[in-house]
Amino acid sequence: MNDTLKYLNLLSKDYPNVQSAASELINLSAILNLPKGTEYFIADIHGEYDAFNHFLKNASGIIAQKISERFPEYTEEEQNRLAFFIYYPTDMISKYQKQLDAKALDALLRQMLKDIVTLARTIVIKYTQSKVRKTMPAEFAYVMQEMLYESRSHEDKKAYYEAIIDAVFETKRANKLLLEFSRLIRRLAIDRLHIVGDIFDRGPFPHLVMEQIMKRRHVDIQWGNHDLIWMGAASGSCVCIANVIRIAARYHNLDCLEDGYGINLRPLATFAMNTYQNDDAKLFKPQVNEPSKTLDDLGLVAKMHKAITVMQFKLERDVFKNNPDFQLEDRLLLEHIDPSRNVIVLDGEEYPLKDTYFPTVDFAGDPYALTPEEHEVMQHLKQVFLHNEMLQKHMKFLFQKGSMYLKTNNALLFHAAIPLHPDGTFKTFSVNGEDYSGKALMEFFEEKIRYAYLHRYDTHNPALDYFVYGWCGPLSPLFAKDAMRTFERYFLSDKEKQKETMDPYFALRTDMTVLKRIFSAFGLDDTYGKIINGHVPHDVTKGDDVVLADKKIYLIDGGMSKQYVKRTAIGGYTLISDSYAFFLVSHSRFETYQALIDQEHDIINVTHSEDLASRRIHIYDTDKGVEIKEKIDDLKRLIDAYRQGKIKEQAA
Repeated sequence: MNDTLKYLNLLSKDYPNVQSAASELINLSAILNLPKGTEYFIADIHGEYDAFNHFLKNASGIIAQKISERFPEYTEEEQNRLAFFIYYPTDMISKYQKQLDAKALDALLRQMLKDIVTLARTIVIKYTQSKVRKTMPAEFAYVMQEMLYESRSHEDKKAYYEAIIDAVFETKRANKLLLEFSRLIRRLAIDRLHIVGDIFDRGPFPHLVMEQIMKRRHVDIQWGNHDLIWMGAASGSCVCIANVIRIAARYHNLDCLEDGYGINLRPLATFAMNTYQNDDAKLFKPQVNEPSKTLDDLGLVAKMHKAITVMQFKLERDVFKNNPDFQLEDRLLLEHIDPSRNVIVLDGEEYPLKDTYFPTVDFAGDPYALTPEEHEVMQHLKQVFLHNEMLQKHMKFLFQKGSMYLKTNNALLFHAAIPLHPDGTFKTFSVNGEDYSGKALMEFFEEKIRYAYLHRYDTHNPALDYFVYGWCGPLSPLFAKDAMRTFERYFLSDKEKQKETMDPYFALRTDMTVLKRIFSAFGLDDTYGKIINGHVPHDVTKGDDVVLADKKIYLIDGGMSKQYVKRTAIGGYTLISDSYAFFLVSHSRFETYQALIDQEHDIINVTHSEDLASRRIHIYDTDKGVEIKEKIDDLKRLIDAYRQGKIKEQAA
């Protein structure tokens, strides 16, 4: 039996006769001619759950636009009210229950339900009934389908439709049905969600962001360097664990670990209080946006911050020494400290240290050796990270849905950079005599990281070190700087020594020769291809260019994290690709959703760039369309095999 016939025999298990194969072929042929679903790109969420959740709920203005188009006769106030019943139905119902009597509330909710169903009808039109049905809850699927697809123009059908609504209200299911229709609109307004890196760090609720992402049916993630250290921490890398805790302490987000993930930090807190009880740890005071917080309030956090930072510098020694190909040994700086004069000697120059209290560092012996107490703390932390149920669930999802890069519909998505030389050629990472650059470099790192995760419970797992390199290595596509100068930022005043130089990619990516080289390496059409990056915050309102190279490059890190409030006036970007255009939207900085509900006025979304398609894009134009066409060809061959007697038909 040849390979083709073997494959067709396998396919016949799903389509056991001509009728079933032909039905699927007809269905797929029809799907090809539907408009492309809306793709939604967002990057650098950094734990800002409320803002991220709101941008999903309002689809960055798409839902408001649909309301405006469908209900042009409504006032702005009426359109906003309808929009907020879709974004936050439970909160809006509660709000009006307090304001209206029973009769007025009933009238309002009836009108909202009818309008929401009307809007839903305009949104579901680009999807098959089968796909729409799969997004419905089983308890309301029949009623929702009847309300969506039955005509209301005929008098009998109009009465039928009104009878459904009457019955819904009589059985006191109106609130729940309104909620489910609102969810349906929000789910279908965004067909596919692309997260271009950095879900974690800085903000307080990455665990909630992950829970929200995991609810999406169609989602992919391109890892960022901040994601990578969490993935490494969950895989048992002590250096990554130290980095995760250090950054959480730095931004006063230890609650994310303790309350969000249930990670016990008490041994670290006890060690820090005992070891640094006579140290005010001023340099390690967390960065908070609450001026009422004083050092006294945050004293324990500052001590924990310093304790884990010193442990991180010690732990890095084995990673850097054991991997000479990383070329990171110059980042081992504890050995260059002269404790007698409170200076550090770098490149022959002396620099005074801003903090000189290192009670756990043995400068006379091995400055990188953990004390017995530090070792005990780290072993505890390693075990709780490795065996935390929620963290492992989230990291498993990151590995299942994530990758170093994604090529989709002639767009190349990656978080930071393709490492380049100043002449625009690809930099080469050499390990064990093998060279990797460009696309191969991305794939090499991904392979190592996946291997490390799959073997995370092994006692010896040297691949774990690739998480560290991905976080801070100069040839890491997710870091893309010459060095991570964490020590210098903490302990030195000299700004030049703190400087981290960006990879030449950021200056050269608009050069068409370089851009074509990248497109060619990843198999993209250089006429229509696009690159989508995050990693570096840009503010278009301050004159930053965020759409480059004649709309071939989109930079979508808009500083969503509140830690960037001094750097960007906006609160993030979303890039949207529907069947008509690519367009970049910037958002005003998000404060609280309750304030928006009270005012029934959304934050401002401004479109700064739009790239119109020459014609409406259909599924047959997309990567999904290519897959469907291949399956149609396979089904045709299967039908021929049935009709020629090569494969026996079975009962369905």
